[in-house]
Amino acid sequence: MSEQKTAQQILTLVGGPENIASAAHCATRLRLVLNDTDKAQTAAIEALDLVKGVFTNSGQYQIIIGSGIVNRVFAEFIKAANIKEASTADVASAGANKNPLQALARTLSNIFVPIIPAIVASGLCMGLLGFLKSNQMIATDNLWYIILDMVSSSAFIILPILIGFVGAKIFGGNPILGATLGGILTHPDLVNAWTIGHGFPSTHFLGFDIGLVGYQGTVFPMLIAVWFMCKVEKIVHRIVPNTLDIILSPFIILAVTGFFSVVAIGPLGRLLGDGISTALLFLYQHAGPLAGLIFGGTYSLIVITGVHHSFHAIELGLLGDPKIAVNFLLPIWSMANVAQGGACFAVIFKKRDKKVTALALPSAISAILGITEPAIFGVNLRYVRPFLGGLIGGAIGGAYVVWMKVGMTAVGLTGIPGLAIVRTESMLHYIIGFAVAFVIGFLASFVLTPKNTKALA
Repeated sequence: MSEQKTAQQILTLVGGPENIASAAHCATRLRLVLNDTDKAQTAAIEALDLVKGVFTNSGQYQIIIGSGIVNRVFAEFIKAANIKEASTADVASAGANKNPLQALARTLSNIFVPIIPAIVASGLCMGLLGFLKSNQMIATDNLWYIILDMVSSSAFIILPILIGFVGAKIFGGNPILGATLGGILTHPDLVNAWTIGHGFPSTHFLGFDIGLVGYQGTVFPMLIAVWFMCKVEKIVHRIVPNTLDIILSPFIILAVTGFFSVVAIGPLGRLLGDGISTALLFLYQHAGPLAGLIFGGTYSLIVITGVHHSFHAIELGLLGDPKIAVNFLLPIWSMANVAQGGACFAVIFKKRDKKVTALALPSAISAILGITEPAIFGVNLRYVRPFLGGLIGGAIGGAYVVWMKVGMTAVGLTGIPGLAIVRTESMLHYIIGFAVAFVIGFLASFVLTPKNTKALA
């Protein structure tokens, strides 16, 4: 079935354009807010070839399509419905009320998901260069090495600019001003924190020493700064006369927010980010496999809430910290995803039903490739016990990769694609952890799930 036909059928089955309050999409799902959810024919939507599952969360009617293809289906959907794309933040706000923690997690998710392609590209280059260097297959003065080295670090160097652009859109500000604010925090006149040695230049203000250090690769300083900028922007637009708005407003906004970002917000944001990274590193080094057991065993529960993408902020903080510079959380998430794939495979062998196999097989393969929503929502949660089996596999696999200090060089890729960003010295243990998580997830699901278990829906 084509993306166009699928989009048209989904539109009809959710009750037509008049039943759609807003529409957006994330990496794998259509996220709709419907005026009347009861009008949606869920069973018929789930029966469509390109649909992997349907569920409702935080007031959103979410249709699982899959990575990549969801973009094309969504493009056809809004064309057929004759509506404009809303941001995922708009869709979230149009849904049910969330507590502050959920709102924060959703906001972080909306900011960092669009940035993932750039980080993945840099991480892949970093992994490739590491492999070539460790095997002495390329000289450091080679033009290709120089170019790939720039590609591998560029996304992290300009990370505040990327966050500023996307964050301003999410917080209701001007994205160009947000990007410019990111440029201020990574300006060449501020010493690059990645390359700084002992000591750094500073200036005095009101009796305080203000360090002139840049924020390349940092996350929380820019997040707070762009949020503050959007607040200032709204106030300035209310005060400045319309005739002078285009001239005075950008100047006032950047002068005020740039000053406060360098003097106060940046240092406080760096302190917050360093504190989170240091706490996680302490757990990683001292709790070891126990931390992996807990994180790996609970990650799929977090996926159900849909806010797991908010972890990218923390992962990028780890990568951007020169003292850490490795993502040790993503291997744990990867084991949890693979284990859900193994649990989904177990359902195939346990049920031995053609209809179940038709849904479970592509869902299991998708989980092994890093996209777990089809397996979790389409199969494992519907039978409940396979999902529990996946949690067990994720816990054991997570404990193993922490025990063996497996690290990755980017965010966003898990399962088999995650091999591309695993550090060279961690490759063997990542593969072993992959096998452990898959096999235990499979066996636990197979043992826990009775043959005659019926799906909940």
